[in-house]
Amino acid sequence: MLFSDILGQEHIKSHLTKSADNGRIPHAQLFVGPEGSGTLPMAIAYAQYLLCKNSDGENTSGNEACNLKFSNISHPDLHFAFPVTTTDKAKSHPVSSHYLEEWRQLIKEQPYGNLFDWYKLLGVDNKQGQIGVDEAQDIVKALSLKSYEGGYKVMLIWMAEKMNIACANKLLKLIEEPPNKTIFLLIAEDEEQIINTIRSRCQILHFPPLAEDVIKEALLKNYQLDEAVATKIAHQSNGNYNKACDLVYHDSEDIQFEEWFIFWVRSAFKAKGNKAAIHDLISWSENIAKTGRETQKQFLNFCIDFFRQALLLNYNATELVFLEPKTEKFRLENFAPFIHGGNILEISDELQNAIYHIERNGNSKIILTDLSIKLTRLLHKKAE
Repeated sequence: MLFSDILGQEHIKSHLTKSADNGRIPHAQLFVGPEGSGTLPMAIAYAQYLLCKNSDGENTSGNEACNLKFSNISHPDLHFAFPVTTTDKAKSHPVSSHYLEEWRQLIKEQPYGNLFDWYKLLGVDNKQGQIGVDEAQDIVKALSLKSYEGGYKVMLIWMAEKMNIACANKLLKLIEEPPNKTIFLLIAEDEEQIINTIRSRCQILHFPPLAEDVIKEALLKNYQLDEAVATKIAHQSNGNYNKACDLVYHDSEDIQFEEWFIFWVRSAFKAKGNKAAIHDLISWSENIAKTGRETQKQFLNFCIDFFRQALLLNYNATELVFLEPKTEKFRLENFAPFIHGGNILEISDELQNAIYHIERNGNSKIILTDLSIKLTRLLHKKAE
């Protein structure tokens, strides 16, 4: 993977390549960035830079055969770990090595993809993946062997926040004192979910969201869009190239989420003293509960963003508002006055609590019904 193919993040590219050229290579690094900021492609390009002995800031000058292996993500000294769960392919003790074919497909087709895209590719929307203790044993085993090509070995752990405690504890000593010429590259969206003992052993690099201009240029280059359309999508994507690609294909789950959200807030608003609207909320909860847990969590995160956008509009921070609802007869300007300092914290807390309980396999129908009833009260709360 070429650094020139990675969008933006020039200062990070420069830091990684210069430090490698000068022989200053930390044994454990944590790349932290929001979805669609390019942490995964950057980590793969950096691994290629190290393993193929490239120089001058690009992956073209080193070992040609080695660079060719990276074009198929098949270098024997590059190891991967990522969240997995049981499927027909691995009915018990699933580990990343069972899913390398699907993993290469994700990197080829959606290098900026998120965890939801990965689970969709695996077809496990109703299960929640993790990086478990079986994976940790595989990592220990893989890194105890000598490298195939006599140079570095790189272990790339994607969505490292999905490591469970047993896995993290097993890897602790290895990350602190890895074998000679062994590099750990951990990738995460939320570093707070990684235990402190792991974080403290890594050099942390923070990736900012991508600039609108960078996304716009990429869309014009890759999709031959009209400039006005590319500009609009770049603004709506909020620094997330994965979301921008979804919007190009009209493949974004946000379209379905918006439908659910608008029906939900309209019913919740009408429900005060209206029995029929309460029935609507209960049937809405039943419908959402039939979807997979990952979809539910993704939808509730979408709701948090929607409420936040309404709040920003209410307080005239219009330059920060990127959301443009597509539903007929629903205007963000009309909805915004109902979201204010008097209720936004409680609404956000209730949504976060619902995500927490769904993650822990609570009954989705009960969780969503409870959330809906609380929302009916909060939407009618007066601004302080």
